[in-house]
Amino acid sequence: MNQDTYQAILDSVKNPIVFVDNDHIVRYLNRSAKVRYYEKRGYLDLIGKSLLDCHNSTSANQITEAHERLRKGEDEVYLEPDKNQEKVTVIVGVRDVDDILLGYYARSERQSRIQLNAMPYIS
Repeated sequence: MNQDTYQAILDSVKNPIVFVDNDHIVRYLNRSAKVRYYEKRGYLDLIGKSLLDCHNSTSANQITEAHERLRKGEDEVYLEPDKNQEKVTVIVGVRDVDDILLGYYARSERQSRIQLNAMPYIS
């Protein structure tokens, strides 16, 4: 497969995908992420910028802690649910064929209250 095919696959995902490297620099946004962050939220070009600069200190600390856990071998790290207790953010590690961490992306999941109370979160 070529680069265009990979791009088309990622752009077909309805959820925003923002890939961030191990230095927390934004390297890629799929089509849904561009709509969310550029068109709806009014951000300018995020490629090459630090993800940590886009968050408050509490969120930046959660992201940094999650990244450290990914570096130690975890595949996914759940962050504290949003204030409405409806969604949880999951930081997902991206690894190469040798299991080397290349970076990460986040996804949001809607959860029931029972599921939310049972998860080990970073708060």
